Amino acid sequence: MSKKIGLKVLSRRALLRSAVSAGAAALAAPALAQSPIDSLINAPRRGSWDDQFDARGSRTAVGVVSNNPILGTEGPANIQQAIYTYQSIVSNGGWPEVRPSTRLQLGVADSSVQQLRQRLTISGDLDEGAGMSTAFDSYVDGAVKRFQARHGLPADGVLGEFTVKALNVPAQTRLMQLQTNLVRLQSMSGDLGQRYLMVNIPAMYIEAVENDRVALRTNAVVGRIDRPTHAINSKIYEVILNPYWTAPRSIVEKDIVPLMRKDPTYLTRNQIRLFDGRGQEVAPETVDWNAPKAPNLMFRQDPGKINAMASTKINFHNPNNEYLHDTPQQGLFNKLMRFESSGCMRVQNVRDMITWLLRDTPGWSRQEIERVISTRQNNPIKLAQEVPVYIVYITAWSAKDRVVQFRDDIYQKDGNQELALQTTTGIEQRQGALTESDLLPQ
Repeated sequence: MSKKIGLKVLSRRALLRSAVSAGAAALAAPALAQSPIDSLINAPRRGSWDDQFDARGSRTAVGVVSNNPILGTEGPANIQQAIYTYQSIVSNGGWPEVRPSTRLQLGVADSSVQQLRQRLTISGDLDEGAGMSTAFDSYVDGAVKRFQARHGLPADGVLGEFTVKALNVPAQTRLMQLQTNLVRLQSMSGDLGQRYLMVNIPAMYIEAVENDRVALRTNAVVGRIDRPTHAINSKIYEVILNPYWTAPRSIVEKDIVPLMRKDPTYLTRNQIRLFDGRGQEVAPETVDWNAPKAPNLMFRQDPGKINAMASTKINFHNPNNEYLHDTPQQGLFNKLMRFESSGCMRVQNVRDMITWLLRDTPGWSRQEIERVISTRQNNPIKLAQEVPVYIVYITAWSAKDRVVQFRDDIYQKDGNQELALQTTTGIEQRQGALTESDLLPQ
């Protein structure tokens, strides 16, 4: 709309009260007079709303995501620019620690918000014009969400444990993290191909890249620290619809045998069948599950809804028996820390990905893919042209717009324990707690 319209500036209090009044009148429900909005307005710790409210402030996290690939041609130059910025921050004394005396979130007024404002201003998440008020207003809310998005945290605007830890990583440590990852990016700066897939282990997501732009980005579940996903440059050569799942020897020994000792029906319930070296099926009840060694048999799960790989397996050349696959446990993608597998990578929205992978393979439209999956019949598909896949370990990078991204050093490769604080907590909680849900989706 080209014509500018002058509007009378309303205070936050007047705006919210008018909204409540309008809603109450429209619904003819007097009970709305005691709505959560009224409670927020009247809260003694709500902050300086009248001076500091701007709805745009809470939307600044939107600009963190871009279609620039991590391994893009400009990746090394972008992270080098970030290094210059962080060198300047370090030379000027870094940023202050944030020590909240209460739970900081939208509407709170507390002296520690001033520390938070200073910290966010130095890192470029909060505009200097927002001032140094003690109010956690919408400007601070937007800056916190932006910071959280840059660090792979839920952008909820609340200073929880993980956000505070990320805020308090010293600027010098972040600078060293950027320098470490510059070397990693430089090693990947050659011709990666017109179309390729990238799995970034610390970021727990996958990029399908075409013509140096991200065509598809999706979440992934990757290997936990004691069973890590291996970094490798390879090529995807096959997609299998309705795959069989053959359990690796490590999972048989560490997981399946102990589960069978507890529950002799486990294999049958999960449609896992046993085969000897001649391809003859072996009944589970004939096996001594308490023997010192696991049986020298193949453990193979039939295709179907409960299959560990669900609808899809994506094979690439590698010596580690790792692959990408679907999963029946879609709830795992809602987790903050998705280091849950035994090395293979589970893919969210896998059907979008295989449609992209099979685009140049004749006869495999999205409609045909869906039809074959619905049959529950095993169907291997060789790609007409192999697609490069790069499984990388990048914990810091920067895009064209100079938005610097950081992730936890889950495998502790960056040389500083402080960079693994968040995920280390999650790992400690998981130790000794293996269940059936941990087992099947490798």
